[in-house]
Amino acid sequence: MTSPDVPSPPATSPAVLLVALGRQLDGWINGSLEEVGLSLRLLGALGHLAREPGLSYTELARRARVTTQSMHATVAALIEAGAVAPAGPGRGRRALLDLTPRGRRLLATGQAVIAGIDAELRGLGSLPADRDLFGLLGAVTGRTGGPSEAGRADEGSA
Repeated sequence: MTSPDVPSPPATSPAVLLVALGRQLDGWINGSLEEVGLSLRLLGALGHLAREPGLSYTELARRARVTTQSMHATVAALIEAGAVAPAGPGRGRRALLDLTPRGRRLLATGQAVIAGIDAELRGLGSLPADRDLFGLLGAVTGRTGGPSEAGRADEGSA
């Protein structure tokens, strides 16, 4: 019996559970990618450049839904790692970016990490439950305007 002064526990909210799950998955994914010298942000940029070589910083930032300044920092890290190189002149013209062979190897490594996490997630439940979960996630993603382009890095040059 509850007293009128003590609120009852709130009902479980699917929206709050999805946010909590998202935070846990973000930590798991970025922790796993860090072991191979990547982050989801870096992997996303590599994926975009694999799908569409020669993007400018601005185009890449738009696809990743971040500021151009933030993308400059991301690309600087990728250039330092030898994963990205300018594809054309930058002074006075748009700086175009391309993957290097090292960038393609990093992308493949990152995709393998994501595939391993996906396999583990799929192994947690039965196939019908997976279909329900992935259907729900797809519906929510469509309702909220789609995933960040960075979140689709695993679609890179597969």
